[in-house]
Amino acid sequence: MNKLQILISGASIAGPAAALLLARQGHEVTIVERAPSLRPGGQTVDLRGAGRTVIDRMGLTEATDAQLLDQRGIATVDARGRRRSALPVEAFDGNGIVSDREILRGDLARTIVDAVPQSVEYLWDDTVVALNERPGGTVVSFEKSADRRFDLVIGADGLNSAVRRAAFGPDERHLHPIGLRYAWFTATIDQDLDDWYLMHLAPGGRVVSARPSRTGGRVKAALAVRGSDSVPLRDRESQWRMFDEAFAGVGWAAPQLLEQMRDADDWAYADLAQVRMDRFTTGSVALVGDAGYCPTPLTGLGTTLALVGAYVLAGEIERSGGRVAQALAEYEQIMRPFVDGAQELPPGGTAGYAPKSRLMIALSRLTYWSMTRWPVRNLVAAEFAKADGIDLPDYPLVQRELS
Repeated sequence: MNKLQILISGASIAGPAAALLLARQGHEVTIVERAPSLRPGGQTVDLRGAGRTVIDRMGLTEATDAQLLDQRGIATVDARGRRRSALPVEAFDGNGIVSDREILRGDLARTIVDAVPQSVEYLWDDTVVALNERPGGTVVSFEKSADRRFDLVIGADGLNSAVRRAAFGPDERHLHPIGLRYAWFTATIDQDLDDWYLMHLAPGGRVVSARPSRTGGRVKAALAVRGSDSVPLRDRESQWRMFDEAFAGVGWAAPQLLEQMRDADDWAYADLAQVRMDRFTTGSVALVGDAGYCPTPLTGLGTTLALVGAYVLAGEIERSGGRVAQALAEYEQIMRPFVDGAQELPPGGTAGYAPKSRLMIALSRLTYWSMTRWPVRNLVAAEFAKADGIDLPDYPLVQRELS
């Protein structure tokens, strides 16, 4: 095994997962993260299909199972909070819209980071600004730290990846917006969720939702509205103003969430987009997770892709004996079919998630009723089966827990 100097950009889920698996092979791993520390909070993600298998092989099943949320399913409510339709978690054997293995993003990230060996170096409050390919590796320029050479650079830094921009060019080449502006934050509402994920659909393509959290009285809230006008990523005042205007007059929990959003310490905003690329690798640079193939939250497969991508990339480094070019070529070949299938949006896409007319809202509610009935059940089951749409190779070394 060639011992490699590896840089990973991003300390959310894909980055630490890759670091954990690569450190088990004895490589020298450095993680650079723009935030000053590990980002807490975040919404609910699920551990399903191949993603769940990766967690098992990483030896993190017990730790993640201890933090799973109790969720009874997903339901729609009207402007007064009255239940209109529901899909229980038991549907589709616990692998439906809400799975039986849901965990908060922050809890999952912390669990993986806690398992990363102490040999891994962290560069907090810094980011990649340039990559210069040289024989035998890449020289990385950072915003704050001195330039360094690495044998392999992994971009696991999300939708707005700095590594992707440096290695593959401007975002405009790779980001494909789906016409949905989305915000997540923690809040309180005056309705007991009773462990349900509740959604209110309002005309004009507006969605208000609340999911259970691990803190009593607090919910993981989201606001989504259809639109293609870009809002600056770091201009929170513009984002808040847009949601104030878009959700004026919307019922259920919308007024409470609008009142609290400015004070939320975990506010996150995105113009949802897919990342579509001809290649996930170039030279000695590889993209993993949202940085290379973000499917959008509408698919429910972002976490699965992140975990599987980290596992396959690390596994191919192992199988190749540390020969980077060979490993990246195999990583591309194994991941491409899985990524292509996972990036297919559910039937209806954005319009199905955030219908504009009252008629389409009524049809959306009907969908939940019909999902468990023939023939719709068979069609929907195929969507949920995508999480298992890869035959994961067996990489013994990346599965070995360090003593």
